[in-house]
Amino acid sequence: MPLRLARQKIASPAALARRIRETQRRGHRVVFTNGCFDLVHAGHVKLLEGAKRLGDVLVVALNSDRSVRALKGAARPIIPQRDRALLIAALGCVDYVTIFDEATPERLIARLKPDVLVKGADWGRGRIVGREIVERHGGRVVRMPLVQEHSTTSLIERIRALP
Repeated sequence: MPLRLARQKIASPAALARRIRETQRRGHRVVFTNGCFDLVHAGHVKLLEGAKRLGDVLVVALNSDRSVRALKGAARPIIPQRDRALLIAALGCVDYVTIFDEATPERLIARLKPDVLVKGADWGRGRIVGREIVERHGGRVVRMPLVQEHSTTSLIERIRALP
């Protein structure tokens, strides 16, 4: 995918909210997922491809650099938010990417009101931020199976252990 097209998929939360409202008015099902996506790996790609199959439009919300540091520590993220956004936007299954600065995407989920909220199966149903919001609006929450042997943390540990 040309870089120009990938950049067109990246939107501010306000611009994205306008696009999503129009998309839903046309009867399209919007799927939302979020995460740090620091060092994108095959597990991320499989999760995103699976999420896309649940609807018509896939929105990926990325934690900002500040948000990642608060969650993962001062040494993270490895990849800056602009680059992470571009990498995710370059995937064919992703329709929109936005960046949020808070610790959780709860406000963004409330603003977008997606039809489907997707998280990895490592997130217990009761721990999924935004679950109540999505279900209150008639949407559903889907926990996707994880791809074994794929995690950013283990990948970073393997890299650090190299001689």
